[in-house]
Amino acid sequence: MDCPLWAEETMSKKKQSSGCPCGLAASFQECCGPYIAGTALAPTAESLMRSRYTAYTMNNGDYLLASWHSSTRPAELDLSREERFVKWLSLEVLSTQAGSAADEAGVVEFVARYKVNGRAQRLHEVSRFRKEDGQWFYVDGDAEEG
Repeated sequence: MDCPLWAEETMSKKKQSSGCPCGLAASFQECCGPYIAGTALAPTAESLMRSRYTAYTMNNGDYLLASWHSSTRPAELDLSREERFVKWLSLEVLSTQAGSAADEAGVVEFVARYKVNGRAQRLHEVSRFRKEDGQWFYVDGDAEEG
């Protein structure tokens, strides 16, 4: 699959900074970039969750919808509000249950920190994932914001 121009530009910008937005030490190009660009599939539920967080930091609704399971995927995802008001700050994975390359389902618990209009917030979520035909998808989650 060809890498879309916007993804190449974003990867180029992210490559200049150290570490991936998902919190891992690897560069964006080596971490979430290939999943978001569509040149590789996330091998685990956690790697998909991390790439989805990174997509939120980039306001990449196309990737978020594509990685959302068809049974729970919204018809559309408008991130224009987030682009103006939300600044994603960090991601911390608290736990995982199953979700390895050999599993068909997995659960990832995480805390994402962000600011809305300069005010600090946190999202604590327990997310459920399902793998179909070798590809992981976000199904749904139980979230607490504050």
